[in-house]
Amino acid sequence: MTLTASVHRPEADDATAAGAGAGAGAGPGAEPVAAGARPDDRRDRTRDADGLAVASFVLGLVGLLVMNVLLGPAAIVMAVLALVRSTSRRGRALLGLALGIADLVVLAFLVAGNGVVAWNFGG
Repeated sequence: MTLTASVHRPEADDATAAGAGAGAGAGPGAEPVAAGARPDDRRDRTRDADGLAVASFVLGLVGLLVMNVLLGPAAIVMAVLALVRSTSRRGRALLGLALGIADLVVLAFLVAGNGVVAWNFGG
């Protein structure tokens, strides 16, 4: 059965619908399932958050060498999004956050030393 419109029901009806829709093992404290929600939605969100954590780590690491003015803030934003979305790779997201901040610190030292945003490995 597919619902096409959202209908507000009183709480008593929600508990009855949750018990009927969840199966035989559900008790009165079971959470209602949203209409149209797939059982693997949470797994997809966690996988997306894990991807953000890994991307923040990689961008932060690469940002230490090149384009830290762009990659540092991108690593920070991706790490924060991964942490907000409850990634299972929390350590990698925190490391990406730390590397993104380190990118900006390196950039600040280079700007203070050279007076320009650009830098190179040569003397």
